[in-house]
Amino acid sequence: MGVRHIGRELALKALYRIDICGGASKEDLAIFFSNFPCDGRARQFAERLIEGVRRDQRELDGHIAAALEHWSVKRLSRIDHNILRLAVWELLKLEDVPARVTIDEAIELAKTYGDQESGRFVNGVLDQIAERLNLKRKGEEPTSARSA
Repeated sequence: MGVRHIGRELALKALYRIDICGGASKEDLAIFFSNFPCDGRARQFAERLIEGVRRDQRELDGHIAAALEHWSVKRLSRIDHNILRLAVWELLKLEDVPARVTIDEAIELAKTYGDQESGRFVNGVLDQIAERLNLKRKGEEPTSARSA
């Protein structure tokens, strides 16, 4: 597994724990990370994701809510919600990661930690968000150039 994949998994676990138990102080996160020994780069990436998602949570939830059809953010499972938050933050803030990679990673997290439908659900929501933000081609050749 790559450093960023491990970082995403750690960030998801930490955000889920914060949702369930609270405790997002630096000390709480240090205790959390002591239970999941990993490469320092994976931890740094996880910390960056956690900090960004927590800081920009309202903005992220706004993007998620806009992409949900006949569904509300409050009805999302905590796992799916945090996977979506992580991926949307990454789509918006990490320009060095292609959108397709971000979406594929989120789908894998959903398949691993969510229920049977989570992978398809996360894929659909993130595809809509990426399309709305015109990010689907981030790191790819624009569609118009491919069809020319």
